[in-house]
Amino acid sequence: MTIRRIIAAALLFGLLAGCGKTEPAAEGKPGEETEPEEETPVEYVTSDEPIPILAWYSIPENFTTIDQYRTLKDAGFNVSMTFFGPLDDALRALDCANSAGVKLLFACNALRSDTQNTVRRVKGHPALYGYYLQDEPTNADFPDLAAWADRIREVDASHPLYLNLFPDYVNPSVLSTSYEDYVKDFIRIVKLPMVSFDYYPVTTSGIRKSWYGNLALIARESEKAGLPFWAFALSTAHNPYPLPTMASLRLQFYTDLAFGAQGLQYFTYWNPGTDTWDFHDAPINQQGQKTATYALAKAMNQELQARAGVFMGAKVKEVLFTGGDIPRDMTLLTKLPEGVSKLDTKGQNALVSLLENKGVRYLMLVSRSVDKSIAYDIAFSGAAASIGKDGSITPLKKGVLSYRLDAGDCAIFRY
Repeated sequence: MTIRRIIAAALLFGLLAGCGKTEPAAEGKPGEETEPEEETPVEYVTSDEPIPILAWYSIPENFTTIDQYRTLKDAGFNVSMTFFGPLDDALRALDCANSAGVKLLFACNALRSDTQNTVRRVKGHPALYGYYLQDEPTNADFPDLAAWADRIREVDASHPLYLNLFPDYVNPSVLSTSYEDYVKDFIRIVKLPMVSFDYYPVTTSGIRKSWYGNLALIARESEKAGLPFWAFALSTAHNPYPLPTMASLRLQFYTDLAFGAQGLQYFTYWNPGTDTWDFHDAPINQQGQKTATYALAKAMNQELQARAGVFMGAKVKEVLFTGGDIPRDMTLLTKLPEGVSKLDTKGQNALVSLLENKGVRYLMLVSRSVDKSIAYDIAFSGAAASIGKDGSITPLKKGVLSYRLDAGDCAIFRY
């Protein structure tokens, strides 16, 4: 008999010998089977509302179909913005968006030329999110925009009005004041229910230096006025901006949220197709087809919404920085926050945001690099938990814990 057959026979004998025999239970009376231990159910952060995620420069009129809006929704976008020419094209887009479960920032020529009649036609549409006014206005535009906004509100005071401000690296000759006064004047004169601005920090030469200061200014002035603010990430490559990656999307969106953003926007969803800027690799190309960027956006949006309960309605208590490259006017972490007994990023560049939401404290740690991971140690004075990318809440062991954070990524802790 070969060794293989001897082993097989022995195994068979052991199995037969055990048939019909109940082993003593680990606990309880001999011969009694015990109930298996119940697994502790996994908890998740929850949100009363999703993060508004806007597809900026979205589905054009010649591609307006229910299927295209379903594709948009499947990627995790819940608001869409396309500037339509004829009113009929905009109305058809509302109907298609409604069938797909998407809202529209409404924009067409008639909203300007025949404002109140147009608003009367659309204000009751279930797919209407709000009204789009203008992109990147100057100070000189504010009085006229305020008057236009008033005409809309006379007919529909229920839906928000939206426009988007310049970033602080705009050519100074475009503005008639300082950038800070530009933001203050917009809030004071136009009186919209939110502040939106664009800033594209990730370039082929690195990360723009003024990004964090621009975010801080928008967050500060919005908070003073009691308004939420919305911010962007760049999702379409063009000169001088590289192809988007998961690291670059995470870096932009999590930094926006770390400063308190309550709405997130992609520039762009559809490829604009102009030769001037060499736009390419948008989530959807000019033929209406998905690109590799679409998959990135879908994964990013799923991750963001899973953690929406941390961010929606949160109040930012403090934003701090670690590492050797501290952005101008930002605060270096020199003293541990209350409840945190250790936080060491080993001299590497990170952002620390302290938030509070419904009486719960959160700590965000965001990598400030699009190409390098960082190692860090963290410990809390009391009970704490991590918030996973799926929103799961995992209690932490006591003591110092060591982790590695991917480039651009964000770790979130509840404590």
